[in-house]
Amino acid sequence: MISKDTLFALSLFPYLGFLWFITRSGQAPRLALMGYYVLLVFVGVTIPAGIYCQVVYGQSLANVDWLHGSAEFFLTLSNILVVLGFRQAIIQHKRSSS
Repeated sequence: MISKDTLFALSLFPYLGFLWFITRSGQAPRLALMGYYVLLVFVGVTIPAGIYCQVVYGQSLANVDWLHGSAEFFLTLSNILVVLGFRQAIIQHKRSSS
């Protein structure tokens, strides 16, 4: 059986492929694209934070609120940027087609 940590690590490769294609297409709203890249920051912050929690507290990241919340901030920021980016693109598309 594959562990959740292995699945998490393996999921990075399809996501990197997605980023490569969406960046190359040039069709994604810039702000949304930034949001997709901020998700990589979330992953980059979450992994060391999880290791720190295991080593220092003997707990998973989900059980150390101050670190978990700090890491989740980047996920929230990513989501906000993606939504605002596509919102802006929809508004611009409506204006240009009127």
